[in-house]
Amino acid sequence: FHDSSVIPDGAEISSYLFRDTPKRYFFVVEEDNTPLAVTVTPCDAPLEWKLSVQELPEEASGEGSEPLEQQKQQITNEEGTELFSYKGNDVEYFVSSSSPSGLYQLDVLSTEKDTHFKAYATTTPESDQPYPELPYDPRIDVTSLGRTTVTLAWKPSPTASLLKQPIQYCIVISKEHNFKSLCAVEAKLSSDDAFMMAPKPGLDFSPFDFAHFGFPSDNNSGKERGFLKSSSKFGRHTSSKPRADLHKVCIGNKNIFTVSDLKPDTQYYFDMFAVNTNTNMSTAYIGTFARTKEEAKQKTVELKDGKVTDVFIKRKGVKFLRFAPVSSHQKVTFSIHSCLDAVQIQVRRDGKLLLSQNVEGVRQFQLRGKAKAKYLIRLKGSKKGASMLKILATTRPNKQSFPSLPEDTRIKAFDKLRTCSSVTVAWLGTQERNKFCIYKREVDDNYNEERKKREQNQCLGPDTRKKSEKVLCKYFHSQNIQKAVTTETIRGLQPGKSYLLDVYVIGHGGHSVKYQSKLVKTRKFC
Repeated sequence: FHDSSVIPDGAEISSYLFRDTPKRYFFVVEEDNTPLAVTVTPCDAPLEWKLSVQELPEEASGEGSEPLEQQKQQITNEEGTELFSYKGNDVEYFVSSSSPSGLYQLDVLSTEKDTHFKAYATTTPESDQPYPELPYDPRIDVTSLGRTTVTLAWKPSPTASLLKQPIQYCIVISKEHNFKSLCAVEAKLSSDDAFMMAPKPGLDFSPFDFAHFGFPSDNNSGKERGFLKSSSKFGRHTSSKPRADLHKVCIGNKNIFTVSDLKPDTQYYFDMFAVNTNTNMSTAYIGTFARTKEEAKQKTVELKDGKVTDVFIKRKGVKFLRFAPVSSHQKVTFSIHSCLDAVQIQVRRDGKLLLSQNVEGVRQFQLRGKAKAKYLIRLKGSKKGASMLKILATTRPNKQSFPSLPEDTRIKAFDKLRTCSSVTVAWLGTQERNKFCIYKREVDDNYNEERKKREQNQCLGPDTRKKSEKVLCKYFHSQNIQKAVTTETIRGLQPGKSYLLDVYVIGHGGHSVKYQSKLVKTRKFC
């Protein structure tokens, strides 16, 4: 069995065909009524193949039989009885439960191009089962479809679930077409590797010719050849001809998989192969295709001069706003109130970047104006969670809608002034006269900093609070910023109870900003 044109019983051979040059393979069935299975797997081109049988010479069986080589010599020119023929690129089988003894010939021809193929023959198909069996429904289902992801599900191979053989599933993603065999995928991936190595001018053989016979070419020596190498660098090819439109990934024995990093609004073809990891032989499920969803059109919100706009941004999301002042202007003021986490703002005037900053709390930016200018504002959300903010753009410098804030917006509680029914607190103001309202809410003892942080939406105003929670409202300011501080004693509290205190500062336009909430506790015994 050292002869390359002999197919050993129960083994799959890989071979190479030159175009229009037929090849003949032999194998022997020694006894009548023998089961027989022959499988031919075309790789990257359609094949024509036929199976025929001739009687064995009398002395071929038993001890001291002539070498197969000599038997072949005797009968190689005779045509046997044709049992089966096929033309195409499907994986095709010949199966017989009872075959006569004889010398079987497999004739294979490729009329399209030089190509690889695989052939397998066995006289014990029941016990061998080297190819994984397909389930009764061998389709791949697309269970969900996104802009960049497709989730696929399939039924397990009975070879894995019933016979407990080691099966792994390999998914192939292509932009061009479905594949009928894993061999076709491997041929495509490795041929592209070979094509990418440019032959040196003047040479009769290109590295491509040698690569197909398994010889490493000069610029590929020492590297592992074949599809595994090229598939592992999907989307990151460094060569001049990238192969990002074909990818193979093996995922073990899972029956559901999400393909990610796809392009929106693009058709993809998906194939699934069950691979017996003991024999490395595979069976194809019925392939499918799907088109990813279109990229969502990013709406641009128009800002009106002097009007506050509420903006919600998903976690890590991006929103675009546009401001096109109707009148000529010398300055533009952007006021931003970030209600939750910090957001990033970028402002471009007619394409030129003027501002790029992270904003927490209330911030105001004044930019130089330009006649007929248009401003594009890009807001990027926080990595931690969703962002909410209020934004105001105006060309009138005195139109300030948000109240000014001190740098420190904490509320301070005086521990020594705590009683069983009251607490005393202080907070900072500014040089601008503003209205401040203080609210209290009783909370249970396990109310902690984490819950306080979750409820810290600075944009929720006093109008969202119960009237019974209001303590008082007052105006104050100080021209001396060091003296812009006020204290307040909150009375009528219960002994040994925890309270959450909130201070709201309300601007001239009616917009409020909440200071950082303060958790206080009255004394239990006085």
